[in-house]
Amino acid sequence: MTTYGRIEHHPVLGSLKERSSISFFFDEREFTAYESETVASALLANGVRTLRVQEETGAPRGIYCNIGHCYECRVTVNGVQGKRACLTLVESGMKITSGIQLPTPLQKGAVQR
Repeated sequence: MTTYGRIEHHPVLGSLKERSSISFFFDEREFTAYESETVASALLANGVRTLRVQEETGAPRGIYCNIGHCYECRVTVNGVQGKRACLTLVESGMKITSGIQLPTPLQKGAVQR
């Protein structure tokens, strides 16, 4: 398993416990994770930084607070929209999709009545 971005040994906390690796899918690409990891930490460890785009502007969004307060890490998990990647544990075979830019109903400069 690639450990890109994953801390395997911390000088104070020690080494990671041995855990089984599992596979999951993000935007139809297969990745590996450790059991009991959150979706956010598994994606970060695999080098994924953009989890969705801002619905109106398309600006990239990623993990911000990583404790469930900000909702920046919203993804769709197994068809359920709005799941927070930082609070959702990854499961074997899980299908995750990023958020996309939505069509804007009004053109810039148009006056809404």
